[in-house]
Amino acid sequence: MKKIVTSANRPRVALLVESSRAYGRGIMAGVAKYVREHQAWSIFYQELSLRDETPAWFKKWKGEGIITRLDNNNIVGLVQRLRVPVVYLRKVKDTAGMPTILTDNAASGEMCFEHFKERGFRHFAFCGFNGADYSDERLEGFVRSVGNAGYQCHVFKNAGRSGKVKTAGYDIEGLKDDAAVARWIRQLPKPVGVMACNDVRGQQILNTCRALCVNVPDDVAVIGVDNDEVLCSLSDPPISSVVPDTERIGYETAALLERMMRGEKPLPEKIFILPKCVVTRRSTEVLVVEDRQIAAVTRFIREHACEGIDVSDVLRAVPMSRSTLDRRFITLMNCSPKDEILRVRLNRAKQLLIETDFSLPIIAEKIGLDHAEYLSRIFKKRVGMTPSEFRAHALLQNLKDRLPGRRNPLPPAL
Repeated sequence: MKKIVTSANRPRVALLVESSRAYGRGIMAGVAKYVREHQAWSIFYQELSLRDETPAWFKKWKGEGIITRLDNNNIVGLVQRLRVPVVYLRKVKDTAGMPTILTDNAASGEMCFEHFKERGFRHFAFCGFNGADYSDERLEGFVRSVGNAGYQCHVFKNAGRSGKVKTAGYDIEGLKDDAAVARWIRQLPKPVGVMACNDVRGQQILNTCRALCVNVPDDVAVIGVDNDEVLCSLSDPPISSVVPDTERIGYETAALLERMMRGEKPLPEKIFILPKCVVTRRSTEVLVVEDRQIAAVTRFIREHACEGIDVSDVLRAVPMSRSTLDRRFITLMNCSPKDEILRVRLNRAKQLLIETDFSLPIIAEKIGLDHAEYLSRIFKKRVGMTPSEFRAHALLQNLKDRLPGRRNPLPPAL
């Protein structure tokens, strides 16, 4: 007989997660979703910032489970004395065999590079907070992707910070770097795509560009990480940003803690969750092509490829001869206009295969193709697997990235 959960026997869970940042709020939304769907908990929570000390009430708290993301050196000792299951959402030392669930920061760097590459950039730069673990990991992913593509990454260097500086302290200290950031931006080759380690750093770069009269995004395009919508919208221009899957992190954390409270022994390892996507705003709404007509062609293709267009539609939108279009497009974009239309369509098909359960005929229709058979054939030729194999692979990767210590690659891009 199923045990009835009452207010008297609900598991008591302490939620020590900051509410001052979009990342922490997203985690709490994921925890709340799990609790609504699966298990009634008695939540112990108060509004916190990342830098806050452990709440006074927690030192006398008694309960069954803890979720914590505080940047607090004392938290591990307090938790260990309570001897209850805990899931950490930050890298901390001596976690006594308990698991940690984190966003895959290196994948955020990879995603930023792909975003800039699609816009035609050949110069790349990274501006972070030297010494902050999340910043260094995002730098690693970005630099690796840039190098693998045969380009050089220009990295902002500062003096670094004391090892005693907390995560939020890097933001505060970094805002003192205005003069150094300005000198760095002046020296960058233009046009350049700059990845900021987070939205705070991204806003600082935009402010500096405005003070220097550097055009954004034409000369310097900027992308941040964390997608704090308020901060991104307040930036001038609004800043593009990588979206970490914080709701899923919160949901998976709650699910894991529930199993631990029921007696399951977790692996004492780190679990990495891939970021979701890039939200494009005005700070990267640019196409780096000096030929204005070819830039217009590329923009037209990317906006209308899935509407069933062909090259004749492109020529009506941007009048020139077919031979001239092919020659100039291939010179600048390394592919023909026809190939670019197909590339955009297949990338949209991959997105639909991952994010929906649409049948192949529906996906073919949505990307502007008349026949599912043609989609299947060309998908296999270009991607190396059939659409059904790609969907199954994506599902498997989605399951694997819940496993401890796994860093899974992004789905292959065309």
